[in-house]
Amino acid sequence: MFGLMARAKKEEHQPPAACCMGVDVPDSPFLNANRVARINAGRYEEQEIIGALRVVRAGDTVLELGAGLGIVGAVVARNMRPARVMSYEANPDLIPHIEALYTRNKLTDRISVENRILWAGADRPEEVTLHVTNSFLGASVIERQNRATRPVAVQTADFNRVVAKADVLIMDIEGAELDILRSADLSRLRAMVLEFHPEAYGVEGMREAKAIVRDAGFQRIAPCSSRTVWACEKVYEG
Repeated sequence: MFGLMARAKKEEHQPPAACCMGVDVPDSPFLNANRVARINAGRYEEQEIIGALRVVRAGDTVLELGAGLGIVGAVVARNMRPARVMSYEANPDLIPHIEALYTRNKLTDRISVENRILWAGADRPEEVTLHVTNSFLGASVIERQNRATRPVAVQTADFNRVVAKADVLIMDIEGAELDILRSADLSRLRAMVLEFHPEAYGVEGMREAKAIVRDAGFQRIAPCSSRTVWACEKVYEG
């Protein structure tokens, strides 16, 4: 334990590998020169970050699915002052590096990460197989035949129970979003930022996902959205 604490203390004093909107990104095996350059230039998950900064308000509770490197959630936690950011990341290899980023930026009082896969359907299993590639970007519950993967068993949690605590949902989960949206209760949410992955479920699947979002009363915010990333807010009548 003391060894881990000493290592964390040492890393706090090392210069960051990159910086994004005031968030220092410590070095990790998941960073390369191209990724560092994109982070420093503000191009890493740029559309998702723009959307999140548009819809999150001070005091919000934010649910983030697909924390990745931890940057998006940390940018939101630092810049928008939400009450709480509940992040979930399926890839267990990323968890210690996400936690190191939160600690480095002194954000642990309002953001945390869990290694679970949220499942919206009534048929939720206790655990799901995650297919992990050499790049963290390719980890998905959807097995793709053209990529070599390593199977990892990940425990699940009930999406609808967790989302009931949130005001805003940020979701980038490599194609699993369609299955969640089909069974999701979105009534509690005020806003969402969603990344769609038509390469996983086709154009028709993306149209279905967008239709579910619109039917739930959300309106796309055009200046903050693209074809595959939507920032949207609920439209209230009256």
